Amino acid sequence: MGREQQRRRRRGGGGPEGPRAPERAGAARQGRAGAALGLAVAAALGLVAARWGLGGPSSALTRHPAARALPANSSSSAALLWGSYRPHVYFGMKTRSPRAPAAGFMWMLQAEGDARLRHSCEQSDRLARYGWLLHDGAHFGVQEIRDLGLSLRTEFVKQPGGRHGGDWSWRVTARPERMVGSPPPLVSLFFYMATDGQGTLQPLVVEKNRMASLAGTTEELGDFTVTFQQPTSEAGTAPLYASYNFLQAKAEGLHRLGDVVKASLSPRFVHAPPGAPKRYYLGLDTYRGPPEGTEPRSQLLVHQVTVAVPCRLEVLFESSSVAGRTERLAGEVLTGELARHRGAFEERFEGTFGLARKGFSAQEQDFAKAAFSNMLGGMGYFYGHSLVQSPHSELPQPYPEGPLFTAVPSRSFFPRGFLWDEGFHQLLLSRWDPALTQEVLAHWFDLMNAEGWIPREQILGDEARAKVPAEFVVQHSSAGNPPTFFLVLQQLLSQGTADVPYLRRLYPRLQSWYDWYNRTQAGPLPYTFRWRGRDQDTRMFLNPKTLTSGLDDYPRASHPSPDERHLDLRCWMALASEVMAQVAGRLGEAAAEDYRQMAEMLADNRLLERHHWAEALGTFADYGNHTQAVALERERLRPPPPGQPLPTPRLLRVVRKSPKLQFVGGALGYVSLFPLLLQLLQPESPRLGALLADMRSEKHLWTPFGLRSLSRSSPLYLKHNTEHDPPYWRGPIWININYLAVRALRHYSHLEGPFRAEAASLYRELRANLISNVFRQYKESGYLWEQYHDSTGKGQGCYPFTGWSALVVLMMAEEY
Repeated sequence: MGREQQRRRRRGGGGPEGPRAPERAGAARQGRAGAALGLAVAAALGLVAARWGLGGPSSALTRHPAARALPANSSSSAALLWGSYRPHVYFGMKTRSPRAPAAGFMWMLQAEGDARLRHSCEQSDRLARYGWLLHDGAHFGVQEIRDLGLSLRTEFVKQPGGRHGGDWSWRVTARPERMVGSPPPLVSLFFYMATDGQGTLQPLVVEKNRMASLAGTTEELGDFTVTFQQPTSEAGTAPLYASYNFLQAKAEGLHRLGDVVKASLSPRFVHAPPGAPKRYYLGLDTYRGPPEGTEPRSQLLVHQVTVAVPCRLEVLFESSSVAGRTERLAGEVLTGELARHRGAFEERFEGTFGLARKGFSAQEQDFAKAAFSNMLGGMGYFYGHSLVQSPHSELPQPYPEGPLFTAVPSRSFFPRGFLWDEGFHQLLLSRWDPALTQEVLAHWFDLMNAEGWIPREQILGDEARAKVPAEFVVQHSSAGNPPTFFLVLQQLLSQGTADVPYLRRLYPRLQSWYDWYNRTQAGPLPYTFRWRGRDQDTRMFLNPKTLTSGLDDYPRASHPSPDERHLDLRCWMALASEVMAQVAGRLGEAAAEDYRQMAEMLADNRLLERHHWAEALGTFADYGNHTQAVALERERLRPPPPGQPLPTPRLLRVVRKSPKLQFVGGALGYVSLFPLLLQLLQPESPRLGALLADMRSEKHLWTPFGLRSLSRSSPLYLKHNTEHDPPYWRGPIWININYLAVRALRHYSHLEGPFRAEAASLYRELRANLISNVFRQYKESGYLWEQYHDSTGKGQGCYPFTGWSALVVLMMAEEY
């Protein structure tokens, strides 16, 4: 299902001239070039067909037979074994391994009648700010959290050594937001370690109620200890009085750890520092165990420290495989390592993005570092299976288990992998670490099924599933998503960072993926394409959504039909064909020429215009069974029988004029721009001039904050799609599409043609508007946002959204 639905839960032109003779060959393989590709891909997939039978009941639930794109043991490499791979919690770490042990942090301000335990990132917590300020993706991270009345700084450093990823240490510094009154605020800090199906944990040293250390062992880590240092002053110089509690319990899984802690709290404990008033506080007491009928899978040990702020605490994880450890990663040693890594990060950040030499202020550079670090620090490692609905089965079936290492759109609302988001994420991260990006892409492609399909939303494991309403968990094997990974591969190829062995491992899956789109999303005419999966209940929606396109409620043909031609998907396939030609050419594959021919046909401006230029509308458009004469009206109900309550009338769509096959009017917006966004238009094309004019028109797409998603002149601009379905891609400003826009404008500003100067001017204006607004909203609100209001620039939707909104960093760096 679409992210928009999940977020709620928690002029008309005639048809084109008839196709020319070569276009009548049939759409299934998209013409002669497509036919050649079909044969080439079919040969490559012969093993699949022979073994499982493509299109059969099992193929949707069977992994692709090609050798894995991810090299063996890559996920257990020492440098990346441990990490902040639990993006859905405010501060936590785990290993990149199935059933990984997890470390985490919770806190609670001990205020009478207002004791709120914080653990997982929730918008309902209404924190003033949280997120990584610095994170290098491998060795260290620094995060700021501002809660009501409390400021927290979380830091970690990893130190290599031994056979299991070495050691790591945490430091948490707590300060009051305002020093008002006496006594100072009392806070409880909870540090925990938990297993997830394998391994053991035991308290090692317990002094009265204080668990000073614990010992553990797992298959991947061998033996280890975790030490909880006593709290000190902020400077780490003086020990502080504290009250201690600890808990040893079992839980159903990592997704229930917060529930276990909450259920174990009791108000009977007293904090009684010498010479100060006694105060009762909520402390860990006993846990009665999980509900009957459930099987506990996780061992949990929690160390609670209750102390007056300001204070500082440190936690040390030490692997028994590290021999000859000369000093512990604590105190001044930890301070020194944090400073060293910070210096290295800032030097590398400037070397990568060059914001200081471009004249950005120190505050703007700090903003960019935070935006980038939040995407990198928000990467997650997941293991589990999708639930897949195939056309061949009556009920959803479990997909084979597997791992996924990926960035996520939002730690609070979407802390899991989304296919089309991830392509945009990796455009940024590949500038920092191309090898990391290659590994992420390999993880995604290794989730491909035998038909060449990749589940577009990855909800793997109990922790990920706990954040998704049950009705949105099932993935449909006929549903696509924009293939943005081709953008990333295009960039890796241009950077020269995708070597031949890597491309060789990826190539069979790339072929299958490309063919899946070419085969399953084909349009009614050769070289046209149509998104499958549009909403079919035309009575309930003002305009049935196309969630698979990624643009959810963007206006399409009013009445879904097989006659539709979707402009954006055609442009994505033109990009995909071009990149496939480059990859195949690099590998010396015979199919390179076939991919090249397909790319040329899909980028042919005359054919593009024949299929998608609506002369009466003066823009590019979708084509389908359409009418603009639709509205939502309250249904008229007959009076109920006496004594029966009056049912609530629904808002239903009323069609005042029958639809007909035509170009989709009233939908000038992001989709109209796709031939420009993906740089398919020739620089001398008059259509380029028309799109530039629409972009700059305040009547249509231009705002001081970026390009709005739908023209103000559209009858569906900012219109609800149902009574409870607010506009999503019907006016708000989205940073991913705006990034494609500035990237394309930069491209056309460097090409000779009649619109070069206009493209250059628009580039400068649009880039400046986007950067200034996203930065301003960050300063005012503390967050990057999912989207921005087209009239005020104000951030809206979910937050923090340091997925593709972090592409503002590339705009600042002018890296496209």
